[in-house]
Amino acid sequence: MTTDEELLSPTPRTTVIRGRQRARAERSALLDVLGSARLCHLGVVVENVPRVLPTVFGVDPLGPDRAGTLYLHGSVASRSLTEAPAQDICVTVTVVDGLVLARSAFHHSMNYRSAVVVGRPRRVEDEQERIRALDAMVDQVVPGRSAHLRAHTRKELAATSVLALSLYEASVKARTGGPVDDDTDIATGGVWAGVVPIGESVGRAVRADDVEPHLVEPDHVVALSRS
Repeated sequence: MTTDEELLSPTPRTTVIRGRQRARAERSALLDVLGSARLCHLGVVVENVPRVLPTVFGVDPLGPDRAGTLYLHGSVASRSLTEAPAQDICVTVTVVDGLVLARSAFHHSMNYRSAVVVGRPRRVEDEQERIRALDAMVDQVVPGRSAHLRAHTRKELAATSVLALSLYEASVKARTGGPVDDDTDIATGGVWAGVVPIGESVGRAVRADDVEPHLVEPDHVVALSRS
């Protein structure tokens, strides 16, 4: 039996209206999108003007917030993070999987997975949760990296603001498959159509000039370069 926490929330703010056939109902689809991305966009209102900012994020599916936690961070002087806890914010993530080339411009599309998470964030004050959140953000970008780093200093923690957003109120959309052309365009022929897969490409790691010569690339860096 599927529990409430295994399904995405059906609130009016996260109910897909247009293209609802592409909506995904399972919370596992949300975790798939979040786990496939290194960048999100934070939407927040500052001085009555909406701001949409690209930023890194971290995810803890078993975090203290309902249905798990999404973490954001930045400078303590950041207006966006300072004002966010007093309002509802929106975080979006998109992963492009393919370019869908149709026989007409109208039917061109993309294969994608996208997620929208909304809610009122809380400021993370507990030091241990702040450390876990910051490590999660590092590992979101380079899995396994945080275990190789020195501990955060008190000065660094004092200069960093961390926000936590519940993963409960969220929606997911995804498109797969080939182009959907008009029958008349298919019958007319003469134009190639199909899908061009697209994904993130990771190059070979470049050693910093001041790294000791005897240090080789750690396994998590090698694994990243091969991904």
